[in-house]
Amino acid sequence: MEAFREQAVLLVSAPLILLAILLELGLTHFRGIKAYSWRETLTNGYLALLNGSLDLLLRAAVVLPVLLFCWKQRWFDWEKGWVYWLALFLIEDLAYYLLHFVDHHCRVFWAVHVTHHSSPEFNLSTGFRSSVFQPVYRTLYFAPIALLGFEPLDILLMYAVTQIYGSLIHTQQIGRLGWLEHVLVTPSHHRVHHASNPKYLDKNMGMCLIFWDKLFGTFEAEDPAEPVRFGLTKELPCRGPMEIVFHEWRDLWRDFRSSKLPLRQRLGYWYRGPGWKPEPNPKDSL
Repeated sequence: MEAFREQAVLLVSAPLILLAILLELGLTHFRGIKAYSWRETLTNGYLALLNGSLDLLLRAAVVLPVLLFCWKQRWFDWEKGWVYWLALFLIEDLAYYLLHFVDHHCRVFWAVHVTHHSSPEFNLSTGFRSSVFQPVYRTLYFAPIALLGFEPLDILLMYAVTQIYGSLIHTQQIGRLGWLEHVLVTPSHHRVHHASNPKYLDKNMGMCLIFWDKLFGTFEAEDPAEPVRFGLTKELPCRGPMEIVFHEWRDLWRDFRSSKLPLRQRLGYWYRGPGWKPEPNPKDSL
């Protein structure tokens, strides 16, 4: 029965999220707000389909065997109860923060995650604009949780539940939420995360809890004096189905190959943040 809990959560939540999208679509249309376009909404569904298919493919072949192996080597045994589930939620939310932080600060992982940020729109359907290849390496962040004694199926269940919350904060139709702004990642916080304004870049990385950002110095509140601009800092010349997935990989490879620097320095294009360029050698100007 435990093996089907995650699927049950997804089956119940999917129509509810779809209903929320339809309500937002109707509300924005009634108010004369252009929040949705066919092109970007279909792209969101296309990327979610690619991500979900890869996730299912890897689930039985890689994810569960790795987590099960780690759990069998576990360092602690837990008695299942509210302490177990609360601890799992906190640890998994922290693991996601770390994953998300690396995705933004290492270009090879940004090449995966950039698809999620590529939309100039921000609405509930944007939550489905998945980082297609993230399932390939996400298990690296979940494996230590299994070593701590949390069961593999429970880890996947908690991720599914927190992902649902993460989808519902992709909206411009909800303002600030009072005291919850100090505890949760709210729509206001996540609008900042999706902004291309220099002030807002690489901020508010959390999935559910905002205090990881406040603890690690990546928090930025939404400023009414600086309206959010959604999308990437550099507009994509083409938004075709292959380009939207692979454009950053192409640019990364181009930068790496075109550089005349030694290999050790050129590797910076891979492991440093997006936009990184090597400092010019003073000798080159002589």
